[in-house]
Amino acid sequence: MLSVLHIENIAVIESADIAFDPKLNVLTGETGAGKSIVIDALGAVLGFRASRDLIRSGCDRASVAAVFFCPGAEAEAWLSQFGAEPGEELLLSRELLLDGRNLCKIAGKPATVANLRELGALLVQVHGQHDSLQLLRDDRHLELLDAFGGIDTSEYAAAHAALLTVRAKMDALAFSEAEKAERIDRLQFRLREIDEAELRAHEEDELLERRVILQNTEKIFSSVTRCRECLRGGDDLEGVSSLLGMAADAMRGISALREDYEKLSAALNQVLYMVEDIAEELSTDDLDAAPGELDRVEQRLDVYYRLKRKYGLSAGELLIEAEKWREELEQIELSDQKREQLALEETQLLQKTRRLADALTKARQAAAGRFEARVCTELSELDMASVQFKVDFAKRDFGPSGADTVSFLLGANVGEPLKPLSKTASGGELSRVMLAMINTQNTHSPTMVFDEVDAGVSGRAAQKVAQKLCAVSRLGQVLCVTHLPQIAAMADTHFHIEKGVTGDRTVTTVSRLDDRKRVDEIARIIGGSVITDKTRESAGELIAQAGMYKQPKESRT
Repeated sequence: MLSVLHIENIAVIESADIAFDPKLNVLTGETGAGKSIVIDALGAVLGFRASRDLIRSGCDRASVAAVFFCPGAEAEAWLSQFGAEPGEELLLSRELLLDGRNLCKIAGKPATVANLRELGALLVQVHGQHDSLQLLRDDRHLELLDAFGGIDTSEYAAAHAALLTVRAKMDALAFSEAEKAERIDRLQFRLREIDEAELRAHEEDELLERRVILQNTEKIFSSVTRCRECLRGGDDLEGVSSLLGMAADAMRGISALREDYEKLSAALNQVLYMVEDIAEELSTDDLDAAPGELDRVEQRLDVYYRLKRKYGLSAGELLIEAEKWREELEQIELSDQKREQLALEETQLLQKTRRLADALTKARQAAAGRFEARVCTELSELDMASVQFKVDFAKRDFGPSGADTVSFLLGANVGEPLKPLSKTASGGELSRVMLAMINTQNTHSPTMVFDEVDAGVSGRAAQKVAQKLCAVSRLGQVLCVTHLPQIAAMADTHFHIEKGVTGDRTVTTVSRLDDRKRVDEIARIIGGSVITDKTRESAGELIAQAGMYKQPKESRT
């Protein structure tokens, strides 16, 4: 459960520390006071989307931290995989910076927003008015039914995905005969042109290098010959090698007399060896060119130039592309055989997909009766005793979730026909249906947040919603933002959100109400800005009735 929420520089909240009760926590306040900001702050530390607009004006950063007590087995397993040590207390934090960066931590370890979102989903469920609107979508109805029935669609989804893959491959091979012949001719022409050119990797570079040599033969021969004569000597020239040899011999004779002479002797010998190596490597053997070799090199380079210009690819890229063309040609030429194989595979996958879809339909139909009964029970407890609720099935083409379309039908009044939920439910009814749907779920997070889910509800129905939220809070922690006095009176802990001005800044504060202030706040909700003795008396009665309801049944009499 959520133990403490620390908020700093989030919108108009400068700083707040909220210590929550393990049961029903209610947040009230005037419209615009900042109740939604508390929920937004909690959402931020749970990994929900949070823009830098949340940062308080004039600040360069904002932060939210949440302490959870006994986070539960699923969260502990996640923490172990994350590399954090599970314990009785868990700290999550997120810092928002003006430059858009987020600094997140889980149990003191650096984390990402995605990490917070994964773990947050195991710790808290947030339900708002948006959830009620989601009930108007038929695709959401199928999800709710599957969740209630514990229906696993993964095997079907895998078979359906494999079927789509095979059909995509078949479509790729669906050439008309004319298209097929045209494509084969084009590929064969390209490959014939490449094969006849006999391209080789790196040949072009070798040809370019050889052309430079052939174009500068006389200059290279003259320079190499002269250099070699300077090093080794010639008819009229004593070479460097000979002079260095004499110098080395002279130093060798005295190298034993002083250490520096020995070093100089060694250095002269090293230079001599280097000069001799250079002279050895100077060669004009590769300057011998066969007649017409330069023309042949130019012609060969022209082949590379023409193909590169035609296809817009380098020689290496062209060789790689040619292999792809070869594979495509092979696929097209074998397309008839391949199509037959794929057609057989499609038939087998279609049978498997149909079988699994039929199994899903049967499982859903079996779950639908139990679901209808459970929803009707929940709605009856929410002051909709005469309601009729039905799960309507229709067939569809195979989709990612099966071959079923599910629509929830509602008859809120006796004698009225059942109609789609989107066409018959008022705002208050939709809020109660949403609450009923939540209570049909087989599992709940340790903490549940209800952000103004009481829209359109009043009177006796409001009392029933308050009782239902109280019942839910006995199974797990509940945080509820509300405008209804009946729900506020049912709170185990009541927080008041108030906006005021300190200095020249608007500031929202969050305070925990004592018994006297609770009466005043509920009286304000009942009567508005003017609190009278009568509204205080009504508030006190609501609190007393709530206290009686929360007592064990046997002690109410």
